Amino acid sequence: MAATIPNYDARCPVVACETAVVTVIAIFFNAERFLEEAIESVFQQTFGEWELLLVDDGSTDRSSEIARGFVHRYPGKVQYLEHPGHENRGMSASRNLGLRHARGEFIAFVDADDVWLPEKLEEQLKILNAHPDAAVVYGATQYWYGWSGKAEDVLRDRVAQLGVASDTIVNPPDLARALLRNQVATTTGCLARREAIQRVGGYEESFRGMFEDQVFHSKVSLKLPIFVSSQCWYKYRRHEDSCCSVAERTGENKSERLRFLNWLETYSLEQRVFDPALRQTIKQERWKSVHPTLSGLRDRTKYRARMLNEGIKTAAKQVLPTSLYFWLRRRLKKDDPPPVGFINFGDLRRLSPVSRVFGFDRGTPVDRYYIENFLDRTAGSIHGRVLEVGDDTYTRKFGGHRVSRTDVLHVSENNPQATIVADLANAAHIPSDTFDCIILTQTLHLIYDVRSALITLRRILKPGGVLLATLPGISQIDHHDWHESWYWAFTSLSARRLFAEVFAARNVSVETYGNVLAATAFLQGISFEELSANELDHKDSDYPVTITVRATKESLD
Repeated sequence: MAATIPNYDARCPVVACETAVVTVIAIFFNAERFLEEAIESVFQQTFGEWELLLVDDGSTDRSSEIARGFVHRYPGKVQYLEHPGHENRGMSASRNLGLRHARGEFIAFVDADDVWLPEKLEEQLKILNAHPDAAVVYGATQYWYGWSGKAEDVLRDRVAQLGVASDTIVNPPDLARALLRNQVATTTGCLARREAIQRVGGYEESFRGMFEDQVFHSKVSLKLPIFVSSQCWYKYRRHEDSCCSVAERTGENKSERLRFLNWLETYSLEQRVFDPALRQTIKQERWKSVHPTLSGLRDRTKYRARMLNEGIKTAAKQVLPTSLYFWLRRRLKKDDPPPVGFINFGDLRRLSPVSRVFGFDRGTPVDRYYIENFLDRTAGSIHGRVLEVGDDTYTRKFGGHRVSRTDVLHVSENNPQATIVADLANAAHIPSDTFDCIILTQTLHLIYDVRSALITLRRILKPGGVLLATLPGISQIDHHDWHESWYWAFTSLSARRLFAEVFAARNVSVETYGNVLAATAFLQGISFEELSANELDHKDSDYPVTITVRATKESLD
């Protein structure tokens, strides 16, 4: 029976796409019940520059016929692929087959029993274009029981919690740890840059079914930054014949998870991802897989203990004197904010900071930790002819052999390293379209006419060139060298608006780094060596210590 295509939105004309922006890969095996609906959700997209690859993993039902029906109707838009001899080789091998034939710059996946929401491709492309450092974007997934039409199933529909901060870029390996803890991160709803998939080597074909998507997602999230959106674009159909449901009934899920954990430990060590928190999480999850009964008993015991603890706390609050109650609470639960009058300032109860030179006299300032992490992640943009302000330290450290020529800009001719002396707000003598990359760390706050400086920076970049800038948020003011010209502090909102006015929003990516502890340490002049990595890496956008911007000058083509 031929597939029936409804009338689609006129904004998305169904035409042959020889130069597809997105390649959509849909693998299927005996999926005749749901395949048409999955394909139709691709045709209903508000973005139309895609190609659809239907990869048959050796189906023996009508799904092969359904897929060929779409190819017949839309040649050039839809392709049918299968393994030699119509073999069944598993999910990973089938996805890799699709990847080998993909022509799009971006790759998206839809499983044969799931569906997309209409704005998926359009909205995810906007995010990746706005965040060029992100290799992948993924969002929340709806666990979809209501497809059955039964009222009781509709009530079971839910959107899974992401387990990490959303609407921001999550750097490796944070998302890999979240995947282990809550198993909600999945590749099926994502949009990925094809070059990122090629970089990690695609899917692991030894994982034919269960955990094949988590293996792939781990490979990406261990090495590459991923934008996590709070938006839901993917409906994950829950039914008794799905791969996951069958594995749960047969007990295969437990053994496959243990195999996945063993693989992940070996792979992460081979890739030199030395993250103690990841090691510990793998160890904990392996114990749960080996001892599922004990794990369940431990979880129930923890729950009961928590309920008992809540009862004790309620009784204590009613019986004990207020001062004693809060003293005990603070001793037992250190993360709780202390009540009024119970804060212990310790070494920070002082009217002068620990250091007035940002912590240089104690080690390395906190903001330098964030600045260097940002430049390390964006080091691929540091190439060709590079301009840096003040000296060329970061160009040499992060550009290396990719840099063909280095220039140093300074406002004063007294700097012996300066090859260009100029005020960026008034620098007409610097030639236009000159630099492939400009490194501008902690400089814009010293320029009163910030907008004119940004116009200069855009002008002197080559088309396609990149500006890597960092700006202070919460900070001391340098009273030694720059006290007379420290004009501004920034927020992510002001930075995004300023740069978007000059470079256009689609070419600007803004991130914030810091939290209340890091901000307090930086204000006091405590060095980053005196804090732990977990304390530094935790992000709280309400306490921005450092704001980073990657802005690209549009190319001429």
